[in-house]
Amino acid sequence: MKVEAECAPCLLARAMAEACEATTNPALRFRAMSEIIKLLNREFRPTSVPADLGTKRDRLIKRLTSNSDPYKRNKKMSNERALRMLPKARKFVEEGYTQQDRFKRACLCAMVGNIMEFDIPGHKFTLSALAKSFREAAKDLVVDDIDKAYELAKKASSILYLADNAGEIVFDTLLVEQLKNMGLKVTYVVKGGPIINDATLEDVALSGMDKLADEIVTTGADAVGLLLKEVSPEFLKIYNEAELVFAKGMGYAETLTEYKLTKPHFLLFRTKCNPVANYFCAPRHKNIAKLMP
Repeated sequence: MKVEAECAPCLLARAMAEACEATTNPALRFRAMSEIIKLLNREFRPTSVPADLGTKRDRLIKRLTSNSDPYKRNKKMSNERALRMLPKARKFVEEGYTQQDRFKRACLCAMVGNIMEFDIPGHKFTLSALAKSFREAAKDLVVDDIDKAYELAKKASSILYLADNAGEIVFDTLLVEQLKNMGLKVTYVVKGGPIINDATLEDVALSGMDKLADEIVTTGADAVGLLLKEVSPEFLKIYNEAELVFAKGMGYAETLTEYKLTKPHFLLFRTKCNPVANYFCAPRHKNIAKLMP
């Protein structure tokens, strides 16, 4: 998907928030924002992909502030909050009477986890709202290809699972459990380096995912979504050989829609901004379970 006009103030707002997380030095913050404005002046075009601009913005801030992980504190907090909420989410999943029902409930929990995102203008989350969201997730599901994805998963032998945010990764464990119960091999993928609040290898152990997934790999890149020209050869081989891909979060939605997909990709995310919501013909603050192509 391409940028809309609304992406410009969002990119700037997130840049300011990230610069403040990255450094307390006013001069460095000013320089970072000055360079971000120059970046947008050069590259904010109707053909630009928001995730690609977000990647360039974040790399620029990390370089200028010499802070390789500005959201480190927020990611740790997100994991801790999610672990406290996990028993409630697990109870919700286990109330399903059939395997298919438990799979759907786990997908809903995974999408609720995608609410855990920082510094998007107009989007906030709280622990109390998160707890309530598990029960109401189905009401907010406006694109529902979960049953189709379930049927594809039943016929597959393995799943490639592309993770999104820290904290959210904790709720992914519920869906990975269900996939394992269906007899599937699960390869779980995190980012190759810090980018916004996306999950990295450091978050895997904290979430317990390392005890569930058959294999943990990274994309080999610190990029929002999937930037195929930058991923490692090892990840590219795994991705090309995958039967079925589960992809979490708006970053993957923004970038995967730019490729000609030759295998099923199951997108699971929350429409946390209007441009993404518009692309998928959905309202804002809703859940999307979209099977592509």
